[in-house]
Amino acid sequence: MNPEPTLKHGSDAANPAFAGYRRVATGSAAPLIERHGESWYLRSSEPLGAYPGRLTDRLVSGAQAHPERWLVARRGADGHWIGISYAQMLERARSIGQALLDRGLSAERPVAILSGNDLEHLQLAFGAMWAGVPFVPVSPAYSLVSSDFGKLKHVLQLLNPGLVFAADGPAFARALDAAVAHDVERVVVAPPGGAPAGTPFDALLATRPVDVDAAQARVNGDTIAKFLFTSGSTRLPKAVPTTHRMLCSNQQMLLQTFPQFGEEPPVLVDWLPWNHTFGGSHNVGIALYNGGTLYIDDGRPVAGHFEQTLRNLREISPTLYFNVPKGWEELTAALEADAQLRETFFARVKMYFFAGAGLSQAAWDRLERVTEAHCGERIRIMAGLGMTETAPSCLFTTGPVMGAGYIGLPAPGCEARLVPVDGKLEARFSGPHVMRGYWRASGDEQRDVFDEEGYYRTGDAVRFYDPLRPELGLMFDGRIAEDFKLSSGTFVSVGPMRARIVSGGAPCVQDAVVTGMNRDDIGVLIFPRIDDCRQLAGLGPDASPAQVVSAPAVRAFFASLLNRLNRDATGSATRITRLRVMDVPLSLDLGEVTDKGSINQRVVLAQRAALVDAMYRTDRADPAVILAQPLQQA
Repeated sequence: MNPEPTLKHGSDAANPAFAGYRRVATGSAAPLIERHGESWYLRSSEPLGAYPGRLTDRLVSGAQAHPERWLVARRGADGHWIGISYAQMLERARSIGQALLDRGLSAERPVAILSGNDLEHLQLAFGAMWAGVPFVPVSPAYSLVSSDFGKLKHVLQLLNPGLVFAADGPAFARALDAAVAHDVERVVVAPPGGAPAGTPFDALLATRPVDVDAAQARVNGDTIAKFLFTSGSTRLPKAVPTTHRMLCSNQQMLLQTFPQFGEEPPVLVDWLPWNHTFGGSHNVGIALYNGGTLYIDDGRPVAGHFEQTLRNLREISPTLYFNVPKGWEELTAALEADAQLRETFFARVKMYFFAGAGLSQAAWDRLERVTEAHCGERIRIMAGLGMTETAPSCLFTTGPVMGAGYIGLPAPGCEARLVPVDGKLEARFSGPHVMRGYWRASGDEQRDVFDEEGYYRTGDAVRFYDPLRPELGLMFDGRIAEDFKLSSGTFVSVGPMRARIVSGGAPCVQDAVVTGMNRDDIGVLIFPRIDDCRQLAGLGPDASPAQVVSAPAVRAFFASLLNRLNRDATGSATRITRLRVMDVPLSLDLGEVTDKGSINQRVVLAQRAALVDAMYRTDRADPAVILAQPLQQA
C-alpha cells in the first residue's frame, strides 16, 4: 500500500519546511471553506486578477516586448531546431486568418486539424483565433490507429468543418477519403519536389492581410477559440466550446498559483498532444501567456520513441517539465544512468508536473532520490485536478501536503463544491474557466452536466486529507461511476484499488479493470506492459503476448502481486480473489481505451464479459486465472 502523503506546514518553497527543496515561487493564499448542509464550498482567499479578453492579446504583447524570442520550435529533418518568433507568429497569424476569412469559415464551419503537434498546426491555430474562427485539434489516432474511423466521422459530422488540415497528406489519405466530404477543402504541407494532395499550407501564409484585423477587434471573451473533444471514456466524445475567456482566466489562475512563471520566461520541452487540454491549453498557454518558449518534443514514453525525448533533453534545459507518470518513470531511469542528461535537465528546472494519472509513491520517491543525489536538493513535484470542460485547471497541490494522491486546493477564481454522492464527495466547479455546455449536444447529454447551483459536475470523487482540518486540501478518491456493490451489498471503491494494483505491479502493469459487480468477491483483469513482461520472462522479441503472459516467471510475478495486495486487505471490499493477465490489448475502436490511454472500465467489462464469467466459474479450473491463497482460519 502506498504511504500517506507527507504533511508540510506551508505552501511556498521558501518556507523553512521546504528547506530541502529548490526555491520556487508558488501561491500561498489560505483557502476559504464553508459548509452548508451536506455540501462543502472551497475557494482561494486570493481574488483572480485581471486577464486579457483574447488569448491572442498575449501574442501581440509578446511581439512588442520580445519580438525575436522564439515562441515555438521543432527539430527539423537536418537535426537542427527551427523556431518561430513572437513577431513572426503574429505576422503569420494575420495572413492565415485572412485566408480563413476569405473562405467564409466560422463557428458553423470551423477548421479541423487532424495531424499532431507541429509548427504548421500552431500557426493555423493562431491564425484561426486571430480571425475569430474556431479550430478543432482532432486526435491523430482517430485517423492513423482506428480502422473504422468511427470517432473521426463522429467529430467531423458534429462540427461540419469548412477546412481540414493534415500535415502529411499521404499518411492521412485513407482517413480523409473515408470521413471528409469531397467539397471540403483539404490543406496539407507540400512534400519537397512533389505535388500536394490538396491546398499547400504555404498558400495560406502567402495571403495578404486586408480586413482580418477588423475581425480580430470583434473577438471577445465569449468567442469560441477552439473545440476540444472529451476523451470519450464513457460514450462518444463530446465537443467542448473553449472560449477565449476560459483560456485566459485559467492562465491567470496558473500564473497566480505559480508566480514563478512571471519571474522567468518558461522553457518547456513537451510532447503532450494538443488535442488534449493538458498539452494544448495548459502547456501551450503557459509558454504564450508568460512570454516563454515551447520546444516541441517528437518523442513520447513508448518503446522506440523515448530516445527522441532524451536527445531533446540533453540539448534543451527546461525551466519546468511536464509528463504523464509513465514518462516520469522512463525519465527517472534515464537520469540515473546518463550523466550528460542529468547536467542539462537539472540545470534550471524549478518544478515537475504530472497529469493524466496518478504518480505512484514508489516512482515519486525514486525521482526525488535521483534529483537530490545530483542537485543536493529536491524539486517540487506538482499536480492537481482539471478537465477539458474547465480549460483545464481547478485544483493545484500548492497546499501544505506532498505525496501521491494529493490534488490540493482551488486556484484563485475557481470555486469548488463538494457534494455527497453514493457515499463519496463529488467535486463540482464554477468560475470563468468553466464551459457553459457541450456543443450541439442532445438533451440527454446536457442533462445533469450542471447541478442546481450551476456547478459543473465532474464525476470525480475527492476526500479531505484530514476531515478535521479541511484547509489542508483534498485527495483524489476515484471516479464515482466506476464503483459497484458486491452481492453482499458491500461497496467496492474502484479508483483506489486500481491505483494500488498499478503501483504495486510496476513496471509490468499498464492498467487494470476491477470485476465483481453483483458477485461474491472481487476479481481483476490485468492489462500488462508486454515489453516489460517479456524482459522478465527472458523471452525474445518474437514471443507472442500469449506466450509472454503464460511464462512461469510472469505468472509467478502476478501471483506474488496478488498476495502482496491482499496482505493489506481489510475485508471483502478490498480483497482480490482472482486475476487474469490479458494477452489481447485494449481496443481503441471498441471504445475500451481512449487515445490518451484512459481505460473505460464499463466498456471493457461488456466487451470481455465471457472472459469475466469464465474467471468466476467454479466447475472447472481456468489455467489463465491466478487464484488468491485461501484465507487462514483463526
